[in-house]
Amino acid sequence: MPVFVHFLAISCSPQRTFAPPNIQSSIVKYMKIAVAKGDGIGPEIMDSVLHIFQANQVPLEYEFVEMGKWVFDKGYSNGMTPEAQQTIENLSILFKGPMETPKGKGVKSVNVTARKTWNTYANKRAFQTLHGVDTVFSKAGIPIDLTIVRENIEDTYGGIEHMLTHDVALSRRFITRPGSLQVIKYAFEMASKNGARRITCGHKANIMKITDGLFLEVFYEVAKEYPHLKADDVIVDDLCMKLVSRPNEFDVVVLTNLQGDIVSDLCAGLIGGLGFAPSANIGDHICIFEAVHGTAPDIAGKNIANPTALLLSGIAMLRHLGLMENAAVIENALLYTLESGVHTGDFGDRSTQSVNTTQFADAIIANLGKQPAHLARPILPNKPITPTSFKLAENPLIMSKELENEIIVGVDMFIESSEQPLAVAEKCLLHTGDLFKLITIANRGTQVWPKGSSFTNLVNQYSCRFESIGDAAVTQTDIMELYKRLMKDFKICSTEILNMWGDKKAYSLAQGQ
Repeated sequence: MPVFVHFLAISCSPQRTFAPPNIQSSIVKYMKIAVAKGDGIGPEIMDSVLHIFQANQVPLEYEFVEMGKWVFDKGYSNGMTPEAQQTIENLSILFKGPMETPKGKGVKSVNVTARKTWNTYANKRAFQTLHGVDTVFSKAGIPIDLTIVRENIEDTYGGIEHMLTHDVALSRRFITRPGSLQVIKYAFEMASKNGARRITCGHKANIMKITDGLFLEVFYEVAKEYPHLKADDVIVDDLCMKLVSRPNEFDVVVLTNLQGDIVSDLCAGLIGGLGFAPSANIGDHICIFEAVHGTAPDIAGKNIANPTALLLSGIAMLRHLGLMENAAVIENALLYTLESGVHTGDFGDRSTQSVNTTQFADAIIANLGKQPAHLARPILPNKPITPTSFKLAENPLIMSKELENEIIVGVDMFIESSEQPLAVAEKCLLHTGDLFKLITIANRGTQVWPKGSSFTNLVNQYSCRFESIGDAAVTQTDIMELYKRLMKDFKICSTEILNMWGDKKAYSLAQGQ
């Protein structure tokens, strides 16, 4: 399904009213969006982008909100004030500059928190050759035009971590069917709407057979609804190799969160760096458009930062809002400016004088209405989204239908021990009782009992798998009784129930099992 953003009906504030744009084909209404300038170079590049918007008479009003490191420093642990959160939830759109998370204070990234709090489940980053930004590929005449869609909520970005022993840390990786469906459905819908020829799923399902396997399974389920698109999959390491050698072969690529984060930065390097990489975080109710590069505190306040990534993100936001004409005029002016050789100090012809942030923005403004020689965007009429009021009374629950009955057939007990595998097994076997049998013992995912190798290095944490005899169903009470018996000999760090749906085991084997 297409993703629509809903707006609260507003009236223009007199002190921020701009004249209607001088665009004959467009009849537009003012819309208000939330703007967070960010940290470091954020305020100066945001001011430059908004200056360009004002010069093009973009029909937007801005409500500035408090987010970022300085808000953390004021005692707000999520990096935003309650007023900022309420404003963003009312207006549905956040346009933000880069933000810093304080180091060593036990707080989460404000960027990740914002994406997860408002369920902006799809991170879209479009990468395209920009004439005037020299890269290995532009010099070789190899055009790049690809889009990475990254799942934005789940995976290791849940940040759920524990120390199981003083030597062993655990991070939980969540991949869900509904979450995968949201982002993959968006990727296919976006690819279809934009006339893509191919959509590829990047994954590591050859190793992470259940988590990445679920993501890949959902990908091909959705692919059946889009027979006009070529859908295929590539193991993520192979994908990276192909992207740096033949990037022109790809069109749209969808990945899980961590893999998508890495691959999207790789793709930014193909077109000149993060300074040219726009980012849109898409949700059903709230969307965030931002530059994903750093805050560059070493050059903050010097008026020399490159605002291109934030401007491209803003252009994507304008299109999302239906302001197609404004977006095309501004993007054409940017492309014309880059083709003309105008550049900030971080890119471009070193034999020509670089310009500062303000001068770069002024050059774009001077070129409004001009057409670049390459990749000129068609001027389409504005079709702004009608402002509506939208409120959520409760948290949405996303859940698929359970197709087969679930039964519990065992448990993995993660125990702390510095003993050898045989000694651990002998103690475990004393406590299996009448319902369970000890199947395997693994250390760091590799089986070390009943068979293994003395060359396998051990840490002081084992996973002991107990399955029910004959795959009969057991209860959580049965598992708790086993837990209590094992406590006599071990510290139990964690447990995972072994489930089955129908005849399908919903748990992985140990390496070498």
